[in-house]
This record gives sequence, C-alpha cells and structure tokens, in this order.
Amino acid sequence: MDMKDVLKQGLVEAVEKAVAAGTLPEGQYPEVLLEVPPQKEFGDFSTNIAMQSARVARKAPKAIAEAIVAQMDYDWLDHAEVAGAGFINFFLKSHMVYDQLKAILLAGKDYGKQELRARDTIQVEYISANPTGPLHVGHGRGAAYGSALVNLLRYAGYNVQAEYYVNDAGNQVDNLAISVEMRFQELQGAHLVFSEKQDDGTYLLPDTIPEGALIFPDNGYRGPDIIETAKAIVDKEGFDKLNAMSREDRIAYFKDLAVPEKLEDIKKTLAHFNIKMDHYFSEKSLYGTDEVKMAVDQLKALGHIYEKDGALWFRTTSFGDDKDRCVIRDNGAPTYFASDIAYHRNKYERGFQEMIDIWGADHHGYVARVKAAIQGLDYDPNKLTIMLLQMMALYRGGQKVSLSKRSGQSLTLDELLEEVGVDAARYFFVMRSLDSQLDFDIDLAKSKSNENPVYYIQYAHARIHSIYNQVKEAGISFGQWEETDFSSLTGELELELIKKMAEFPEEVVLAADRKAPHRIAQYLYDLASMFHSFYRQGRIIGVDSGLQQARLGLITAVALVLEQGLGILGISAPEKM
Repeated sequence: MDMKDVLKQGLVEAVEKAVAAGTLPEGQYPEVLLEVPPQKEFGDFSTNIAMQSARVARKAPKAIAEAIVAQMDYDWLDHAEVAGAGFINFFLKSHMVYDQLKAILLAGKDYGKQELRARDTIQVEYISANPTGPLHVGHGRGAAYGSALVNLLRYAGYNVQAEYYVNDAGNQVDNLAISVEMRFQELQGAHLVFSEKQDDGTYLLPDTIPEGALIFPDNGYRGPDIIETAKAIVDKEGFDKLNAMSREDRIAYFKDLAVPEKLEDIKKTLAHFNIKMDHYFSEKSLYGTDEVKMAVDQLKALGHIYEKDGALWFRTTSFGDDKDRCVIRDNGAPTYFASDIAYHRNKYERGFQEMIDIWGADHHGYVARVKAAIQGLDYDPNKLTIMLLQMMALYRGGQKVSLSKRSGQSLTLDELLEEVGVDAARYFFVMRSLDSQLDFDIDLAKSKSNENPVYYIQYAHARIHSIYNQVKEAGISFGQWEETDFSSLTGELELELIKKMAEFPEEVVLAADRKAPHRIAQYLYDLASMFHSFYRQGRIIGVDSGLQQARLGLITAVALVLEQGLGILGISAPEKM
C-alpha cells in the first residue's frame, strides 16, 4: 500500500472514529480525495473532505475538519493542520516517503498496474476507416488516442477488447471497385476525364471532353494507390482474363480483391504505428448472418417501426432524436443506419460491461440516433460511451498545412510518420484531450530539443541510462533496494520526485476512469521536468557512497515510471539518444 492509500485509509478511519465519538453525525460521507499542494509549506497532501461533507454532517467545514484531525493519531503522520475554510493539510513523517520509494523499486515494471478485474470487460472501437484507401492524417489522432486508451484501461485492470469495424458493404466499396475498373481501362489506353470540385461542393467537368474518353465518377477514389491496385490485379490475372468478363462481373471481382488489399495496407500502417487490433468486425457479415433483419424485426416487435411511402421508419423521436430515421428503403434495401443498429445490437449481445466508440466530430449528428437505437432495442444506453474527437490542424514553419494534396487526396498517415516518427506522432496526437482542437506542429515534433515534449521525456529516460553506463565503467554495484537506506535523500527536489512518483498509480486509475490518456502524457512531462531539474542540481556519482546508492535508487524509480507511462502511450523509452 503506497503512502496515499495509507493516508486515505487513515482518513476513513478518522471519520469513523469521529462518528463513534459523537463529534460527527452518522451518514454517507464522500470518497476521500487527496491532492499535492502547490506549495511545500502546505504539507505533503491536502484534502477538502470537510467541505464535501458539510451537507452530510450539517456542520461548518472547519468544525468537521477539526473533528477529523482530532482522531488522526498515527505513527506515520507528523501532524495535520486545518487551513482556510476547512482544508486539511498533512505532513507525513519522512520514513513514509522513503518506504514509498522502496515500494516503487520493488514493484518494478508492475508499479501502478491494477489487478485484473476479469468481469470488467470493455470494448473500444476506434478508427474504423473505410477500407478504400490508406489511412490519412485525420485518422491519426483517433488511432493514437484509441490505442493509448486501450493500453491505459488494461494497465488499470480492465479486460479490454480493441475492435475495428470494417465498412466492407455499401456504396463506398462499390465506388472503390468502379474506381479500380476505371484505372484498369486507363491501363489499356483509355483517356480518363476528371471533374473538379467547386467551392459549393458540386463537381464541374472540363469544357471539352475528348471523344471516347471515360468520365471518372465524382464519388470515385482518385488516389495513386488505386492505380497500384489495378496494376497489381493485371499483373496477377492478365488483361485477357479480365476482359473476358462482363463489366458487371469484373467490377464485382475487383471489389473482392481490392477491399482485402486495402484492409491489409491499413493493418500494416497500424502495426507501424504500434497498434494491434484484437478483432476486425466485418459489416458485410451482418448481412450474411441476417443480423440487420433481426435488428429491424426486434424494433418492429417492440413497436418502434412504422411504414411510410413503402419504406420502414424507426421512430427515433420517441427517444430524443430530432426526426425519425429510415431503416429499410422503399426498394427493400437497408440503410447505413440499419447496419449500425445491427452492429451495436451485436456488441450488446456479446456481453460487454461497457462499450466505447471513438468517432470523428463530423459524426456528432449520429450520436442521438444510435443512442435511440439502443434504447429502442431495450438495452442500457449508459453502457455505451461515444467520444468525439475534434478537428486537428497541421503547421509547418508557423503556417497551416493543407491536409490534402493538390490531387485532392489527403495526406497519408504513413507520410506523416515518415517525416516526424512514430513516437512524436503518437505523443502529439494524444497530448490534448479528445474534445479540444489539436494543433500539430510538424517542426516541433521533428526537433531534438527540450521544447519538443516527447523528446524531453525520452531524453530523461536516456539520460538515466547514460548514468548507468558511467556507474558500470566506475565498477559501482547497485540494485539491492531492500537493503538501501534512502534517508539521505533530504533535498527538496529528491523528496518532490518521490511524491510525484507516488501519484502514478492514482493517476492511472483517474485517467482510466475519465478515459483521458492525455493525463498520462502531461504527468510524464511533469515528472521528466522534475528529473531534469534534479539532474542539473545534484551529483549522483562521486558523492558519499550511501547518498550515491540512494540517488541511484531514486533515478531508477524515475526510469521505471517513465518507461511504464510511455508504454501506456505506445511510445518507446530509448536508452540512448
């Protein structure tokens, strides 16, 4: 049990003693929350539990605080003070701090990890980009954030499944196949004509179109990857075989080949980005197993479907949506919404305790209808959390960079990773909360300077390992932490480092509870900053042997926490830079 847990338990016991003594009334007192005060003179930790308990105790917060402090007689507590309107500041005895450092070192790479709660199964679905081309820069933020969230939840003890929903049915894959067909014809000498998108969103063809030219569809995919796909298919199958097919059969064949190829390319990009999905769920499978029909039938049986103009409509307005939504068109074809209903029904049927969807901000209008579907199916809507990631902007040289190239194609995630590196990209994508706009400075991400936050953190870890190399060269042995006396660590920065590391387990729990991996990014930056300050002010090698061992233990603990935190973010902890 770390010192914060000891203090929390002591506070809970003090409240119980005060109730038993009659200085506080019985009641449901709030959970104890501890904070590290901004200034050393306010103690090691502080709490506002007295203020939070005013309604329960029906007393002034200051009186509540005094009643609690009167019951806190512990050998690990130097003293406690009531401050202001009812804050309680705690000053721990020094051995508690040293015991905490020893606990970190003995826990090693398990420090901060919570026990697995096998029943607490959470599914996180993120990215889910259409398998029609490479992932673009805009997908990067959701990819990094979702991946870090999965890692964080696992570190916090949750049983997590990461899932990618593959949109391999519908118009987008039909358009992909048609785009490949157009490029196939181009390989045989056909002249393609492309319309240009106007400011109002419409497309305009050139004034003159050569005779016999093929007009590329406005909703087609124009990226160079489509050309490569067409070439690869021709190299494998040959023109004769493909031309022997009817156009309809050939387009269907292209679809069967192109979708898996695009998905495989996406998987390669994700692997490069340190992301491994546990499950890829095919939208097409929902039709093969009649799950779309079953979902609509279930809504119909519950009285939420009505017919209008030959189509079937889901009465989503009964559940807070702004208008009812079509689920089966008048031609009998299901809408996209119908497959989304079936997919979320499938999630609930798989028995997850909680489900998290990470969507782009442009899908905000979809939240109400999906929540309506869940309620309409008679499931608990509180089990589903939909997180919307806000827009991002790229900057280079202080100037905003277009997320699309002149061809109209988006900059790919692979291109960004090649320029700034995986570690920098992951950190920059995750360093802000998902609901805030992100400005991604390419020059800063590439720089090897203290202004680059990920470099600053990684350099702290590498600096510690460079000290290890010096220690090894000097023939100094260390690592017997159970026998090490840490009481010589009396400097302010040394003690603050230990207290900062003591916060890590609680920070993990809090960040997981709030689904906020950006908190870990900020925590690591703060810890690295404290370490760099300590390094500049205090020698480690060449001091008294006892102090030398204690400081080696201190920096070893820092390296451990940095490595674990970077691991949560999916970022490497280099030993040399």
